[in-house]
Amino acid sequence: MDVGKYDKVRAGTGFIAALDQSGGSTPKALKLYGINEDAYSSGEEMFALVHKMRTRIITSPSFDGDRILGAILFEDTMDRDIGGMPTGDYLWKVKDIVPFLKIDKGLAEETHGAQVMKPLPDLDNLLERAVSKHMFGTKMRSFIRLPGQGVDAVVAQQFAIAQQILRFGLVPIVEPEVDIHSPRKIEVEDQLRVTLRKELDQLKEDQAVILKLTLPETDDFYREFVEHRRVIRVLALSGGYSRAEANARLARNPGMIASFSRALTEGLTLTQDDGEFDAVLAETIGTIAEASRT
Repeated sequence: MDVGKYDKVRAGTGFIAALDQSGGSTPKALKLYGINEDAYSSGEEMFALVHKMRTRIITSPSFDGDRILGAILFEDTMDRDIGGMPTGDYLWKVKDIVPFLKIDKGLAEETHGAQVMKPLPDLDNLLERAVSKHMFGTKMRSFIRLPGQGVDAVVAQQFAIAQQILRFGLVPIVEPEVDIHSPRKIEVEDQLRVTLRKELDQLKEDQAVILKLTLPETDDFYREFVEHRRVIRVLALSGGYSRAEANARLARNPGMIASFSRALTEGLTLTQDDGEFDAVLAETIGTIAEASRT
């Protein structure tokens, strides 16, 4: 494990940017940016366009290591270059930002009110590539709508795969997202906290993870994880909240820091000149970083 990257993630100020829209979510991200689906006719063209968008964000003067601890990348982005070097190396060597890789392949069908991840049969090979590309860690997302057996299944799968990731010397970001529109969101969060606690307490002395959790209904609800010796950091996902709402909720949860995706790119468009683009991004990064300082 890279000690410099670990220290930055563990003790640095700022937040982790989520730039990991995958094949399924990329068209929506591009449309919000101002590029409609008729602008490309293949997956390769689509990914080339989104890489240009991500490159514009990453190379912006506002996207800096003073306020951004890390960035989560999609596999395609990890495999491409920025500034003549692999994206992960550019982030760390030029921007002082720690690179992470999204490893999941999407969600399975809902069962018992939750969606576990689809199978990851080629995960070892992907993790080997992540190590070779100097990724510090990984991120994987599940989705929970209702309390019950589904919550237990999601957490069990997350930690089973986390063990696989840890064997490669990478730090897993465990993300059991809770539906912000769930009619039983408080019950889900109660159960999730108990289930996560059990899994964390079973980790070995030399093992630690990062948790990425939906902003809770009860303020400071995940305090025990912020202080848990097996948790490097607790991240908050915006989960569909507007940036303003997500920032307001985050500020009421001391110790949690942001890891926003849509909320990060909100307001950025292709037609903005570089000055306008950077001004919007600077304001966004500033507000998210401030909310993460609580």
